[in-house]
Amino acid sequence: MNRRTFLTQSTAVLAASALPRAAAPPEHVTVWREKGRYGGWPANHGIWSWGDEILVGFTAGVLKTGDPERHPIDRSAGEQHVLSRSLDGGRTWRMEAPSPLQPPARPERRALTGEPVRLPQVLPLAAPIDFTAPGLALTFRASHGTPGAWMFVGQDRGRQWTGPFQVPAFDAPGLDPRTDYLVLGRHELLLGMTALKSNGKEGRPLAIRTRDGGLTWERLGWIGPETEGFRIMPATVALGTGHLFTVVRRRDQTSHTLEGYRSRDGASTWTAAGVVAADTGRGNPASLVRLGDGRLCCIYGYRAEPFGMRAVLSRDEGATWSAPQSVRDGAADWDLGYPRSVVRPDGRVVSVYYFNDAAGPERYIAATIWTP
Repeated sequence: MNRRTFLTQSTAVLAASALPRAAAPPEHVTVWREKGRYGGWPANHGIWSWGDEILVGFTAGVLKTGDPERHPIDRSAGEQHVLSRSLDGGRTWRMEAPSPLQPPARPERRALTGEPVRLPQVLPLAAPIDFTAPGLALTFRASHGTPGAWMFVGQDRGRQWTGPFQVPAFDAPGLDPRTDYLVLGRHELLLGMTALKSNGKEGRPLAIRTRDGGLTWERLGWIGPETEGFRIMPATVALGTGHLFTVVRRRDQTSHTLEGYRSRDGASTWTAAGVVAADTGRGNPASLVRLGDGRLCCIYGYRAEPFGMRAVLSRDEGATWSAPQSVRDGAADWDLGYPRSVVRPDGRVVSVYYFNDAAGPERYIAATIWTP
């Protein structure tokens, strides 16, 4: 199988000093930080890599403090969907803002400014996409009131983008897409996606596939049943022919966990594979990668004291997981995480996430280069 994914216990709160440390000293770098600005949610956008060239997406907005229970972003000020590119394995970055990826104005801004809704025209796909083409990148975004999800196609390592192209919602009330996909062949692609539940609320994960380069799509298996809370944001890796493992974010009443699901038939059916991380604080999605030695590495934000970034590891393809280890400590509050990660050619992991610290109120995009 041609596998590429670009992108995605104890319940006691452990003291930071009690968490096992990474084997090699991590290197923390700033991807994007501006005074008075809010950078957030790389997991909503995706990460892609070509050797030591890495591209990651995130939201860039305006900071608005005052309510410690909410994300301090001014929704009425508008926001950009941007990219940041590194050519040196994640040590330095520069920002890009491709116009096709920009979202329409949110309702909060339209109410304030009177801006009309300007949705981009959904394009017909003229020919099958070659998913194995060098430099190809895909991102999946909300369709802003239209059915299904939007797919954008990046050429030349994400320097040029076209779209949106439609992905259908099938029998779900709607889709809540983030970017989680596996290339299975020249014209075959598997998506991990979140659908709205039958009551219209978030969310229930599922797998979607195309075998003709995106011209048509089919819904495969639901990843777990509907629950009282939600399951969202799958992060998926391939472990062999037809063998897939995904980690989803789960919330039930006051419980916030990460749980695993396994498929051995190419995503047609999924079985529960146990808890991956029993406590993520106020909740955070997983970033899942397979290391060169075969271990699975799951990175996530921990939204309770001590706030920071953590990881758990599995040596048996997700059957069991290690205790959490610290990837980065020192955050000032809960508003952090949503990581996406890649494995460099030298085996080091580059995890990109949003973060905060005592130096200022900004939320910024950071990266940690580390060895699990």
